[in-house]
Amino acid sequence: MSATAVLIHLFGEIALLLWGINMVNSGVQRAFGSDLRWILGVGLRTRMRAFLAGLGVTTVLQSSTATALMVSSFTAGGAVDLVPALAVMLGANVGTTLIVQVLSFDITLIFPMLIFVGYVAYRRGSSSRLRDLGRVAIGLGLMLLSLHLLSETIRPIESSVVLKSVLAVIAPDPLILVLLATLLAWAAHSSVAALLFIMSLASAGVIDAHSAMAMVLGANLGTALNPLLEASGGDPVKLRVPIGNLAIRLVGVIVALPLINPILGYLTMFDPTPSRLAANFHTLFNVVLAAAFILPLPWIARLLLRTFPDKVRSSDPGVPQYLDNDALDTPSVALSNAAREVLRMGDIVETMLRGSQDLFHDGDMKEVEAISRTDDVVDRLYSAVRRYLSSINHEALNDEEAKRLSDILAFAINLEHAGDIIDKNLMELAAKRIKNHLRLPKDSLADIDQMHAKLLEHLHLAASVLMFQDIGSARRLVEEKERFREFERTITQRHFEQLRSGKSVGDTGALQLDIVRDLKRIEAHIASTAHSLLEQSGDLKPSRLTS
Repeated sequence: MSATAVLIHLFGEIALLLWGINMVNSGVQRAFGSDLRWILGVGLRTRMRAFLAGLGVTTVLQSSTATALMVSSFTAGGAVDLVPALAVMLGANVGTTLIVQVLSFDITLIFPMLIFVGYVAYRRGSSSRLRDLGRVAIGLGLMLLSLHLLSETIRPIESSVVLKSVLAVIAPDPLILVLLATLLAWAAHSSVAALLFIMSLASAGVIDAHSAMAMVLGANLGTALNPLLEASGGDPVKLRVPIGNLAIRLVGVIVALPLINPILGYLTMFDPTPSRLAANFHTLFNVVLAAAFILPLPWIARLLLRTFPDKVRSSDPGVPQYLDNDALDTPSVALSNAAREVLRMGDIVETMLRGSQDLFHDGDMKEVEAISRTDDVVDRLYSAVRRYLSSINHEALNDEEAKRLSDILAFAINLEHAGDIIDKNLMELAAKRIKNHLRLPKDSLADIDQMHAKLLEHLHLAASVLMFQDIGSARRLVEEKERFREFERTITQRHFEQLRSGKSVGDTGALQLDIVRDLKRIEAHIASTAHSLLEQSGDLKPSRLTS
């Protein structure tokens, strides 16, 4: 086989390996994206739990880069502290070694079955999760197939005089080997792919065990560059986790490089097979790093916080704080960001509601204008959330994530409508009261205050329904909506009974009815958040759908 043909085969087989890893990564995220986000959310509390969460998630995803991007986004948004985030990366680095350990054994007979089973599940699966798992099986099969083809392509190279001459020049200088493997892992965007390629070279005898171990160090260094490059150019806070991870690995490489010979002698006693030596060294390197750095993480975190301080947030409340564009290719993280921004919208609507309540007691036109300007903030955040959700990689969404995206957008729409009602209707009524020097009776103010208090309580319930998919809160919200409607009917009925009895209610009576009507409209928008969840669970009766 000519040199050109060998290069073409190698490029194609490496591309097949990377595509298999990509299929596994995307398939797992589609099938378990929200579950992985939950695992990270639960795990990011203590260092040890964060370490285990990072190990587990990365073992499933087969990509420490994907884990790093998720954790960096959580950290930059303030959702988690830096210390557990760094612990996640220590676990992620160990997690990548597990799949390398599995693939270092001769399991090439499995790939035809994986591809066949995966194809059947992908084409005939009864649910989206089953089809996504079929995609994962196909990806694993393609990975094993590519490794089989790589070993077949590399085997004849062993006798190449030119290659032996080049390696004879490079081998005595481990730094060159480290740099070469660093570039390989960076270009592949995967330490797994780089390690498997290095193992193939070692297995075919193209490189000796010492050179393979030096290249393993370079692969560990190169894979830490990808999250750093992904995070660069934006918020400097996002650099904390990638730079911390890179610094830890760099220290490990500097310490381990001079110790390769004694480590090689130790590992050879367990298994002298070249590919197994590389896999075992990869595992040993990352386990030792995790053990060495898990305790001093707080000191490392403090250094990173001083080096990359929090940026000064914009004083403009209409500027989104959590809509991280770098997370758009990771739907579970992007949806979490959007949900947090929508909660900010809810806080602003709550402020508007409290302000409108005060204006029916007292206040002046300046306060009316201030609340109207606040609605502009809600409108701008709504537009930003809508654009962000439309920019998410919808092809990577599983059914559950697509449903969550719809729920987040629906909540944002309802909050925007509630803000409009406060701005265009309640503020108009408040301005009318102030201009005409009207004072509502005490009993009317008491009714309005009670309705406002209920709306604020229901707004908190709606936020709970959105964030935690809480069936109990959703059921209570729908029941409270019915009570709210009954209260509105009681007020309206009392007003008309006063009119029939000939009692004068004046302008304040009509004003109260208009206020009550608009508060009821706001309640309808808030309560609608619970409908989709209860419909999905089969817990919503048809009569409750009426507004």
